[in-house]
Amino acid sequence: MEAVSGRTRSRGRGTEAASAPAPLAPRARLLPAMGAIYRAQLSRARVARIPLLFVATFQSVGIMVLMRGVVDGGAEARAVVAGSSVLVVAFVALNLLAQYFGQLRANGGLDHYATLPVPPAAVVLGAAGAYASFTVPGTIVTAVTGSMLFSLPMTHLWVLVAVIPLAGAALAGLGAALGLLAPRQELATLLGQLGMSAALLLGVLPADRMPGVISYARDLLPSTYGVEALARTFYANPDWTAVARDLAVCALVGVVSLAVATWAYRRAAVR
Repeated sequence: MEAVSGRTRSRGRGTEAASAPAPLAPRARLLPAMGAIYRAQLSRARVARIPLLFVATFQSVGIMVLMRGVVDGGAEARAVVAGSSVLVVAFVALNLLAQYFGQLRANGGLDHYATLPVPPAAVVLGAAGAYASFTVPGTIVTAVTGSMLFSLPMTHLWVLVAVIPLAGAALAGLGAALGLLAPRQELATLLGQLGMSAALLLGVLPADRMPGVISYARDLLPSTYGVEALARTFYANPDWTAVARDLAVCALVGVVSLAVATWAYRRAAVR
């Protein structure tokens, strides 16, 4: 009886050990997780977003062609070309990303990401980086075309290497936050459209032609500092200190907006 009872207790302990839940795998680190999500978003959106990128580029080039009839050159031409170039970034990183996250929240797509062992920041940064990457060809084409239309020097267009990622980060963070905080998908789309319209009106039009109240609103728009940095490089002797200051402000706004978007993702994923 003692032997049987001993075997029974050992079997009971074995059954309990077998029925115990297996330990979960460790959470993925930020950079590898962000890279995986970036590649997945890039491959998923490559086909669907290319026509929209063409629309964004065609829209910006069309605006410059229209403004060519009323702007001769000087500071106004620099503002038009710089604003139209950054508008491509605003169309994709702000408008489309707000729609994407609004759609994810509406159809339950956030539940899929919430089950993955990845940090919330990796989801936001990976998606924002993928959408911002789509703006590179259109922004370059717009800047080169505008420089040719208004006879602006193209010597310092290499500054787009800094303007595109920094302005893209600031606008992508804002677009993701709008899409995640909007209570309805339609409202997220509306907010993204309004943000892009603000980037169009406040970025393309010369700052000295705006009323004082509107100029304050222009200072609050993240894309403004990318526009100013690019516009300064069209001078024969750019003020590189001012360019660096504008890019630093753009980078700071990008960090803040992406942090807000990460918080909005956590808030939306647990609901």
